[in-house]
Amino acid sequence: MKKTLLAMLFLAASLSALEIQHTTVKFTAFKTYAKIGVSGVFDKVVVKSTKANNVKSLLSNAVATIDTSSVNSGNKGRDIKLVSKFFAVQNVKNIKATLSNVQDKSLTATISMNGRTLVIPMSYTVKGNVVKAKGTIDLGDFSMIPSLKSLNKACYVLHKGKTWQDVVIYFSIEYK
Repeated sequence: MKKTLLAMLFLAASLSALEIQHTTVKFTAFKTYAKIGVSGVFDKVVVKSTKANNVKSLLSNAVATIDTSSVNSGNKGRDIKLVSKFFAVQNVKNIKATLSNVQDKSLTATISMNGRTLVIPMSYTVKGNVVKAKGTIDLGDFSMIPSLKSLNKACYVLHKGKTWQDVVIYFSIEYK
């Protein structure tokens, strides 16, 4: 009887384990002195995480690898420029992010890009079975100024001479 009860408890615990189903990584960069936002997503994001019994544990140590060639702003011409005049300038093919220090409404994302690794604070909310997080990076902190200058030059007229180096980053994780 004890073995049956333990087996049922183990089965119930394994059935209630959470796992990541879908992840979206989004960004908003800014152009012109009016600081007009330009948003997009990355279509190729691979996330590795272990099953967990709660959202904090699910997020802790989740690792995302983002393929920069999959940038999708909804404008093919813009996407080509983002790949060729921004990411390719410094040969940034992937961005890696590892989540940690998950608290009630904040977490940190350790982001590696262009040979630099920084810890970025992010706020997050949970609604239903979706986690949404938001933070801000400074491209200068990742030594991406040559790429930023290249993009600004390629888009000088459209950006009216100004491309900002701060970028708001978001992720959305749907779990089951």
